[in-house]
Amino acid sequence: MSFRTKKHALGLAAFMLAASCSTLTLAADPQTGGVLRILGTADVDHFDPTSGALVTTNNFLRAVSRQLISYEASTDENARLEPKGDLATEVPQPTNDGLTYTFTLRDGVTWNTPSGERAITSQDFERGMKRMCNPSLGSAALTYYVDLIKGMREFCDGFAKVEPTAEAMKAYIEGNDISGIESPDDKTVVINLTEKAGDFVYMLSLPTAAPAPVEVLDYMPDGPDYRSNFISSGPYTIGEYVPDSRLQLVRNPSWKAESDPLRKAYVDEVEITFGIQPDAAIQQLQAGDGDMTYDIVIPPATLHMLTTASDEKLMTMSVGRTAFIFINTVSENNKGALKDLRVRQALQYAIDKAATVQQRGGPTVAKPQHGIFGPGVLGYHDFDLYPSEGSKGDPEKAKALLAEAGFPDGITLKMPYRNQNAEPAIAQTIQASMKKAGIEIELTPVAPADYYSKFMTNPLNTKEGNWDIAPVGWSPDWVGGAARSVFQPQFTYNGTHQTYNYTDYNNEEANSFAQQAINATTPDEAAKLWAKVDELVMKDAPIVPFISEQVVLYHGEAVQNFQPYAIGAQGDWTNVWLDR
Repeated sequence: MSFRTKKHALGLAAFMLAASCSTLTLAADPQTGGVLRILGTADVDHFDPTSGALVTTNNFLRAVSRQLISYEASTDENARLEPKGDLATEVPQPTNDGLTYTFTLRDGVTWNTPSGERAITSQDFERGMKRMCNPSLGSAALTYYVDLIKGMREFCDGFAKVEPTAEAMKAYIEGNDISGIESPDDKTVVINLTEKAGDFVYMLSLPTAAPAPVEVLDYMPDGPDYRSNFISSGPYTIGEYVPDSRLQLVRNPSWKAESDPLRKAYVDEVEITFGIQPDAAIQQLQAGDGDMTYDIVIPPATLHMLTTASDEKLMTMSVGRTAFIFINTVSENNKGALKDLRVRQALQYAIDKAATVQQRGGPTVAKPQHGIFGPGVLGYHDFDLYPSEGSKGDPEKAKALLAEAGFPDGITLKMPYRNQNAEPAIAQTIQASMKKAGIEIELTPVAPADYYSKFMTNPLNTKEGNWDIAPVGWSPDWVGGAARSVFQPQFTYNGTHQTYNYTDYNNEEANSFAQQAINATTPDEAAKLWAKVDELVMKDAPIVPFISEQVVLYHGEAVQNFQPYAIGAQGDWTNVWLDR
């Protein structure tokens, strides 16, 4: 370790200690009022909880929607990973040999409907679950629930045949039921599963599992009318919205503090400003012109300066986040070269993971990654099927594999990337390391808001070869035993294309071990089974993992009670207050 790196690490240790003690050093008693100013680069991807997919969007949805189960925002890692009752009075123990969960809704939980305040009911919960498989704009998380909740597959199969209009979809939702979801009365939700699933309660913490009022069925999911007639169940609702520029949240008059044990809602308004670059955002926080960030990744040089100064407003948290390169095995580019395992193995050896770690901010906030599960996910273990000294890559090994596959003169590949934060620099680093192995990379910048929603998740782009390899990131969708939320959406295929399994990758042996892990009765047993899944997937080399990273958080001086919200990987907007 060089002196510079050691000093950087010591600075990080100092601010992590300060962060862990932050609950003991609050400057004042809680204060109500003021406008919390959030600075971001890209717009919110979806207002509709059903289709919200990005980690950053979870913070917006935390403020405007509620689920049966959620989490306490806390600097205590154990506390913030424990599921808590949100709309539900408590987290129930399953009955019926682990197949049935019964939830009781709290008193005083309401919608702010146009006709006035109305109680949230068990029927609203089922309606929200039904909306996940609508044929217009479904949910990327549907795969978790559709075969787990009894009768949901049949409901969704029927829904797929419905004309994607608001009128037709409303008629289907209101006229058909999911047999495994029962509403014996307005305040009781009974969910029957097809198999034991120790992680089921965690799934219910996802915004996509939020209830839905009947009024939203009059609009296309997340369409302009849905957004302009937004109905909130959280402490805030939509005020003004200018796409790609500004989003204002104001108090929801129907929300009652006594009905919500997880959100205090100290500030009067939340104002998010989009289009701000990372350096400018940090400068505004330091100048007192902003309070918190939305999707900003602190630039490495700035991070080094802040950690060296032991800035107590910095904090890190681990959420199992990884970055990797997805490989397009579907297109016929280069005569279908990427369908050849040897070419995919060559990519594994070609990349200089250590260099990407430096671009991300150094070993204190990132480290080389070799599997599909990141640190903190049950099943993560330290293994490397494609080793190189110092994780710097092995260009000669890569060249040999390419030659063996019929590409002795190398190969040219197309790689898009998000034009945001450190990602252009990381793309160039990947390009430079691949070039040493005879792999020419043609880079294409894509707007951050479009990269996933319009580019990567469009199957035609994959099939037509508009990309060959693509850097993507993944955070587990929930916290706790979250391996399913990494494996299932990205690495399984049951005949229906899934949003984030870009190439319909499938491995039956891995699927079998994953099923055993889902049904496992102890964490140790589950961890061993998920570890096997990880190694089986990496033998196929459908992706090139390159880093796992800590989330680094920073806020302005006025922000008090900065407590991280786990599935948003950010301080909880609904629990901070302002001292200014």
